Amino acid sequence: MFLLFCSRRRENIINLVAFICHYCGVHAQQRVIKARSQFTLFFIPLFSFPTRFVNECTNCGGQTSLTADQAAHSLAGAASQR
Repeated sequence: MFLLFCSRRRENIINLVAFICHYCGVHAQQRVIKARSQFTLFFIPLFSFPTRFVNECTNCGGQTSLTADQAAHSLAGAASQR
């Protein structure tokens, strides 16, 4: 018997913000990323793992975990600056 199963991760950049990075100390663009993982069997998605939000520095690549509220706050801040 032959089974094909895997987990697939999808990442979407939902916002760009600029501030001083905690890791490298440089004022650089920070990506707010929404990451979702799914477990698949025979290329059919069966279930999803909880969604993660991450802040990633474009200068050094340092990542910080965010809550859903913090990610939504960054979107609201970007919308108010337009």
